[in-house]
This record gives sequence, C-alpha cells and structure tokens, in this order.
Amino acid sequence: MRTLTVVGASLAGLYAARELRAQGFDGRLVIVGDEPHRPYDRPPLSKDFLTGRADEARLLLADDEETTELDAEWLLGTRARGLDVRGRTLLLDDGRTVSTDGVVIATGASARRLPGDSLGGVHTLRTLDDARALRDELADGPRQVVVIGGGFIGAETASSCAALGHTVTVVESAPLPLVPQLGAEMASVCAALHQRGGVDLVTGTGVTGLCGPVSVTGVELTDGRTLPADVVIVGIGATPNTGWLAGSTLALHDGVLCDDGCVTALPQVVAVGDVARVGGTRAEHWTSATEQPRVAVANLLAGRTLDTVRSLPYFWSDQYGARIQFAGRRQDGDTVRIAEGELADGAPADGGFVALYERDGRTTAVLSVDRPRPFMRARRELAREEGRVRSAAS
Repeated sequence: MRTLTVVGASLAGLYAARELRAQGFDGRLVIVGDEPHRPYDRPPLSKDFLTGRADEARLLLADDEETTELDAEWLLGTRARGLDVRGRTLLLDDGRTVSTDGVVIATGASARRLPGDSLGGVHTLRTLDDARALRDELADGPRQVVVIGGGFIGAETASSCAALGHTVTVVESAPLPLVPQLGAEMASVCAALHQRGGVDLVTGTGVTGLCGPVSVTGVELTDGRTLPADVVIVGIGATPNTGWLAGSTLALHDGVLCDDGCVTALPQVVAVGDVARVGGTRAEHWTSATEQPRVAVANLLAGRTLDTVRSLPYFWSDQYGARIQFAGRRQDGDTVRIAEGELADGAPADGGFVALYERDGRTTAVLSVDRPRPFMRARRELAREEGRVRSAAS
C-alpha cells in the first residue's frame, strides 16, 4: 500500500493515524476532516469547556510537533462525498478526489435533531462549534434552560448549566434516564444527582414541539404542559455519519458493519469509533475510539483479519461534582450489590459507592460513584476474568 486515507479527523481518526505510523506504514498518509479544526477532545465540551474552566488549546489532542511527525496531508474543512471502492478513489465535496489503496473510516456521528430546532436558542452539543455557540449564549445572564434527553450528554450539560447559575429542567421520555446502560435500580440512584444539583427532572413524558416565533420560548410536552425556555439543548442521541457511503457496496446498518477486527466486507477498508458497528455493537465511547484503531490498522496492513477487539466496555461521566464510572457487560436480570460505601435516601452518600452486577455467581459489571481506586481494581479483575473465559472457550 502506497497511500492510505483516514476519513475523519476525530479522536478515532487521530489514533488510527498514529497507529499507521507506529506499525510501520511509511507511505502517503491523508487525513480528511469535515470540521476546520485539528482533532480535539469532545468529552470536555459539555463540562470544563462549557463552564469556562478549559479553553480551546486544552482540547487539542496533538501538538504541533506530533502533527509534524505524523507527516500527513491534512484536508480539513472538507467533507467526504463518496467512496469508489472498485476505483480506489475517495470523492470530496469540493470536487477533488484522492486515490488511495486503503481507507480507515472514522467519520463519527452527528447529533440527532428535533423538528423546529432551527429556532434561535435551540442547540445540540456535539462539535466544538456547537459548544462555542452554546457557551456564548449562556454568558448573557441567567436563563431558563430545558435539556431534552437525560443521557450522558444531557446530564453533563444540565450539570454545567446549573453550575453557571441557570435554572435547569431535564426532560426524559423514559421512566428513568440511563436505564439501558445502568439498569433501573442504579439509574434511579444516578437520577437523584439531578435533585442534588438543583435541577428539575421530568420523566415519562416526551416533547411534541418547540414554541416561539423566532427564538424559542417554550417546550411543549406530551402530557399537555409547556415548559418556559430561553435556551433548549437537544441531547437525544447521535446518528452515525454513513450517508456519504451510500452506493459504495459497504454494508451499512446503524453504522458501518465490521467483523470483530473492525474490518468491513472489503479488506482494504476498516472502520473505527462511533461510526463502526464492530461485531454487532456500535459503542459511542472514548475508550472504543482509542482502543479499536490498533487492531483495525494491524488488520488493514495485513489485508485480512488477524486480530480482534477484546476490550472490556468502559465509560465514565462527570455530573454535579460526581464521577460515575462503569465497566462490564450488564444484562437485564443481573442482581446488584453495594460492595463499598452506601446510599442515603436512594442517592449516593458522601464518599460514593461501588456496586457490583452479578449473574450466576459471577460479576458481570461494576458501577462506581466517586470511588475511582476500588473501581479500577474491580475493572481489572473483570478484564482478567473475561480473558480467562475467552481462553477457556477457545
């Protein structure tokens, strides 16, 4: 392979570029990114960047020295428009083409939107430009903020808005936020953090529309209520950026379909990060974006799947001064046991807690609030146990 192209100047894209050089590729390396910015870290956008504790320089994932050492051609502010696999050509929206022998797809995902969210004061929070616009608006004085969606982005953004002195309401259509990730019992515990942070949590009702002639003035709910709002933040999930691959012969279904080694049906094309459905699962987490590229690049350079992704699912979230950490593979029906710390009136007590999810006498996952060291020990043991099970099965 003489030319390899990474499509997506994202966290996963940068890690893929690093791996290509680390694993010995010394040919032409092209990195295409639809944003004008060099790769930056997204998790702080809803936290330290929004509250002003971090500036844009702290978001950058690579300094000038490393960028130079990668010896890559950066095509930023340029969107990929299509992939001609047979002709080994990447099509760009400005009319240019890039001839390439292999492709790493790292185009990530885009925030889902609501009908009518073109009103002034309505925001999503996915990109640096999104965060800039929201931060500028929140700086105009105390606001009535409604966050639609109680997932991690919604909860983190609500926490930041409350810390800035705004009046905040979170609307979640499910009976509790984070049930798919944590299960109902622990989701109720984490939901209590909203109350602790002075934020109203409205659950079990959806949104029918947004009010306002030019700028948003309210959020209409399915139960007939209308919540007043000066600022609305829509955090209802993300859609993988695969539209540009239509007609490419790659299999697409809520992401780019890959085997367990991040390899598509075409060995010269791999996918990593939020856009990749690896072995049947698409994981929108920082750890997936940083761990998948090593395996994907090794398989790309080999021309076939030699290695598979074996990482234990892990994610974290910072909300209302608390750090939530989770690792493992929870399933419905798992029992939950508080192994360290305690709860107070259904909420984390001072000092936090560690909860173990168990099934058939075996720990399947671990959840921690403000207990990072015990959590890391439990996470390492989970990874070792999963490795032993995998070895026994093979």
